[in-house]
Amino acid sequence: MYKFITAILVLIMSFSSIAHDEKDHSNKDREAIIDIISSIKYGWENGDSLPFRRSFLDFDGARYIEGGGQNRGLDSLVNHHVVPEKDALAYLKLDFSEVEIHFEGEDKSFAWAIADTSVKGKVNKNGRTFDKTGFQTFLFRKIDDMWKVVHTHSSSRNKK
Repeated sequence: MYKFITAILVLIMSFSSIAHDEKDHSNKDREAIIDIISSIKYGWENGDSLPFRRSFLDFDGARYIEGGGQNRGLDSLVNHHVVPEKDALAYLKLDFSEVEIHFEGEDKSFAWAIADTSVKGKVNKNGRTFDKTGFQTFLFRKIDDMWKVVHTHSSSRNKK
């Protein structure tokens, strides 16, 4: 009877450690994705292309939807949107909140996140300010144990 109870306890301990590892793995992936989203926020606010170059998968067919338009490829997003906006705006304040992250597939190598967004800024040319709210969607693929953004879509309107 002692051996039977010991075997059961060993099995329970094994399963709980597997479950714990899976939870840690999931938390590690969630933290990595949150870090990427935070770096993207920094990149937009500072006109810095580096977070995009580090975190986005640059591939043929990539599309990034911002402000009702689209950028085909990472160079288009960075060179026609991120970097020029820094010079065009006196300031840009971007916030992502209520971030939900979902993992897909047997190997959990695909993830998507949706966030509430708030974007405020001031245009240098005419002094016009804007204050918008909306949503941002990010699609991620895990490649060589690193999460990469493969698509984004942002939609916002004037704050009510």
